[in-house]
Formats: sequence, structure tokens, C-alpha cells
Amino acid sequence: MRFRHERLANGLDVIAEVTDGGLSTSVGFFVKTGARDETDALWGASHFLEHMIFKGTADLSGDEINRRFDWMGAAANAFTSEEDTVYHAAVLPEQQHEAVSLLARMMRPALREEDFRTEKLVILEEIRMYDDQPPFGADDRCRAAYFAGHPLARSVLGTIDSITALDVNAMRDYHRRRYAPDNIVLAATGAVDFAALVESARRHCGDWEPQPRPPRTVPPQAHPPAGRSIVETITRPGAALEYAVRMSSGPDGNDDDRFPAKMLAMTLGDDSGSRLYWALVDGGDAEHASLHHHDFLDAGVFGTQLSCDADDVEPLLGRIVEMYDEAGRLGIAAAELEQARNKLAGRVVLAGERPRRRLFGVGLEWAHSGRYRSVADDLAIVERISLDDVHRVLARWPLDGPAATVLAGPHAATSV
Repeated sequence: MRFRHERLANGLDVIAEVTDGGLSTSVGFFVKTGARDETDALWGASHFLEHMIFKGTADLSGDEINRRFDWMGAAANAFTSEEDTVYHAAVLPEQQHEAVSLLARMMRPALREEDFRTEKLVILEEIRMYDDQPPFGADDRCRAAYFAGHPLARSVLGTIDSITALDVNAMRDYHRRRYAPDNIVLAATGAVDFAALVESARRHCGDWEPQPRPPRTVPPQAHPPAGRSIVETITRPGAALEYAVRMSSGPDGNDDDRFPAKMLAMTLGDDSGSRLYWALVDGGDAEHASLHHHDFLDAGVFGTQLSCDADDVEPLLGRIVEMYDEAGRLGIAAAELEQARNKLAGRVVLAGERPRRRLFGVGLEWAHSGRYRSVADDLAIVERISLDDVHRVLARWPLDGPAATVLAGPHAATSV
């Protein structure tokens, strides 16, 4: 694999991980904007705008966009998160230019008012569906409690009130400011013709005008606020299970401890073969129990997820916290670390063999840090993680410390 990078005069970064002998090409525009970049008046605008991108340009209808992707045989989609909006397509190598051309044209949508009114109804229905399905918005509610006062507290979808009040002119201004070339990365992986990729970018994106951008990070602060534990509930009497989401602090995206933090989360709470799995899921006490680590630009979080019978949720959460306390006091065993290392290394390699999966790793890493890490680099990081590294994470960010917890389901808990 070879990494290539060129920056256009207007600030657009064009990057590629070129795989000799690759059989497919994946391309994507990575826009450095998400829920954290919104104001109260624009809450949900990033995700709404993602929908609007597919509604057409000044000379292409939404139907024509879909037909062109279908003609290419492309697997195309998009997603919005707290920090990114990504538009991507996987195609045969001979369709590289057509895919880049179409995605680039989509980055300059018409944003017609009639489309805006129609799609607003779709977004509002999506919010209602999200609240009506497990875990009934518990993850967003927990994030709001955990990150209170921080931009990451905003949910990606927005709220019924914020979407209802959003004006098309406000979205047009948001698009102009956030979809500027110096705020976007064009990335490609697989069988990439890099010279042609740069030429396509110049042809279709070279006249985009840069815009001033405010900083995306905020000074570090305690999470949850004031270092206290928070418990909230969402009552859904008809739910079959109780869902619990718990968040506590962890290393952020600039902290080297984010790598052993992910190893720790795999050891304690992977979907299979972890401490939580064997203690709670394998024996049938819980339907699901897991721990993961997520690093944002300026904050990190350990997230625990549990689903079980409503009457068992408090005892099981108590057992999980006890297991976290035990890990902090006694550490983890060398055999546990090696098992987690093998699993993580295997996942890195498997993802690295698929251009479509590599696209997200390469594009998001560059968008967040301006760095490139090869599969070999990732494997070297995994191999270097030691027991001391994992135990340092446990000491710096105690998993049994202050946390935000939200319960959603038929059990109206009063304390955890």
C-alpha cells in the first residue's frame, strides 16, 4: 500500500491509500462537521443537510443521482456523526472518475425550499421512530447528561422543536460555511489512480471558495459535570427489556492512551469472550452487556451498554461496577491481554483487506489529525500495548468512578 497526498490551492486535501492489484476503488468526501458544530438554532442541521445532499443539484435531480450510482454499480451511502459527515461510494476502478464527479457535484446541492419542506417531515419521523425503538433514545440522553455544557452533548438527529423551527436559509448558510474546501477531505482507497483523482478534484472542486472556520475544540472539563454520578430514566411500560447506557471518562483523540483504552474495553466488554460476556451474557443473566471506548477531538468516553429483564437491571449494573472496581484493584491477566491483542489485530487486518472499510479509517484519521496510519502502523501499535499501559488507563480513568447512567424500559429506577 502506498499513501499519496496533495492539497489544492483552495485548501481541499486529496489523499489516497493505493493498493497495487486492488479490484475495487472506494472514494469519499469527509466533511469536518457534525452535531458538535451546531448551535441551538441549527441543532440537527448536519444530519438534515446530509439528507438534502441526495435531493439533487441545480442540474441533477435526486432520482438522477440514484440512477447514476446504480448505472455505475456503486455501493453508495452517507452518515453523520458528532464530528463528521461522510459521503462515500465503492465502485470498480474504471468508474473512479464518474464516482468522484458525481459525489463532488452533490457537495454543491440545490437546497430547494420544496425539497427542504418535504425532507423535514422525513427527519421528524426519523426522530419519532428513534424514540420509539430500543434503546428509546437512552444513548443520546446519556450523552447529553454526561457532556452537559459541552458541544458533544448534542444528539445528531436534533429535536422535534429544533428541526421544526429550522429555516432553509439557515441551512444554506450552514452549508456555505461548513462545506468549504479547506474543511473537506477527498479520500480514496484500493485500486486508485491518484493522478486522475487529483485531476478530478481540480476539475470539480477547484473553484470552491474557502471560508473562515471557528475552532472545533473546547478547553478540557470534568465529565460528568462536577465529577458527580447522574442517573436518569426513560419509562417505556410496553418494552420487553430494560436498556441501560452508562458513560464515564476516558482518553481523548490526542492521548496516546486511547489505544490501550480500546484494548481494555475489548478485554472487559467485547461482545464475545470478555469478562462481561462470560459473567452476564453466557449464563443468561443479560441479553447484552458490553464496554467500548470512543475518542473525540477533545474528550473521550467509556460506554457501557446493558439489556436485561427490568427487575435485574440494578443488580446487574451493580455487578458490572464491581467488576470494574476489581479490574482497577487487581488489574487484568497477561492471558486476557494476549487474547484481546489477537482479536484486535485480526480485526485490523480484516478491515485492512477491504478498501471500503479502509476508506473510513484513512479518511477519518486524516480529517481529525492530519495523519496517515497504515495497516502495519496500526498492527505495530497493537503489538506495543503492554499490561502497564492498560493498568495506567485503569488508574487514570477509573471505570467505577463518576458516571452518567440512563435506564430506558418498563422499570422506573430511583437509584443505581
